[in-house]
This record gives sequence, structure tokens and C-alpha cells, in this order.
Amino acid sequence: MIFNNHGKPRLSKFYQQIDIATQQALIEEIFSLVSKRPDTVCNFLEGSKLLGGKDTRVIYRHYATLYFVFVVDESESELGILDLIQVFVESLDRCFENVCELDLIFHFEEVHHILSEIVQGGMVLETNMTEIVTAIGELNKMKKKNGAISAGSLSLKASETLRSSFRN
Repeated sequence: MIFNNHGKPRLSKFYQQIDIATQQALIEEIFSLVSKRPDTVCNFLEGSKLLGGKDTRVIYRHYATLYFVFVVDESESELGILDLIQVFVESLDRCFENVCELDLIFHFEEVHHILSEIVQGGMVLETNMTEIVTAIGELNKMKKKNGAISAGSLSLKASETLRSSFRN
């Protein structure tokens, strides 16, 4: 999830079925946990009861006015997730040429597509920024060619895999 310094969510993606009220409570709790921490402390937090207890980790990075947060279970590498956040931020930066909060607001669909190129169903698909940016560029070309028809929630890589499996 991404939220600004005031706790306004700019992107939220859950990979488990969670009702809206619980999602809102989770976002508020995560914001209250990370926003109170100074920038000089560790970027890993243990989850609270609402977040899943000690088996859950909150891993975040604070860039300018935005917090980028992943909530993962204890089996995930904290440093690996920090690297994943960096890949996501740099991919956003390349796609939007110096990304800012307004890009997340006005291009939310493209931000979701970028995230879908990186993570799908809670599993990491791609961490190569060149591959991610190329896939998003191809998706944008297809959208322009087809009159801005939305490509849906599947990533370009996942769509190609599905197409090839139907052909065989």
C-alpha cells in the first residue's frame, strides 16, 4: 500500500479477502505505526493483533511525502521486501519520469498495472526494472492502438502466458 504523510491511501492492494471496514482499520493502524517512527530507525515492524500478530511484518520506506508499505508473513526476507519496494519505486519513477503523489492519483490504473507486473496474487513475478518498464510501455502502446481499452487486472506477462497456454 501507499499512503501520504496525512494517512490518505493512494494505493492499496490486498491479496487475501478482507472486508472494506477491516481494510480501512488496517490502513489506519499501519499509518499510525509507521508515521510515528523517526526516519533514522529500522523499517521493519512486528504486526499487531489486527495485522496478524508476531507472524506478520510491516516493511516500509518513506520517500518525500509517501509511505510505501508491504505487510508480509515471517517467512519473507525483510531485506528482500525492502529491495522490492525500491524496485517498485524506481519502476514508477521511470514510467512517470520523477513520480509524485499526483501521478498516483491521476494514473492509478497504470500504477496498479506496474504493481501487477511486479507482484501478482501475493507472489513476486518480476524484479528486473527494464522488463517491468518495457512491459508497461508495450501495454501503453496496445492501449493507444486499441483506443485506450483497459487491459484489465492481468499483467502483460500473465496475459501472454494465458494466451500461449490456450494456443497449445
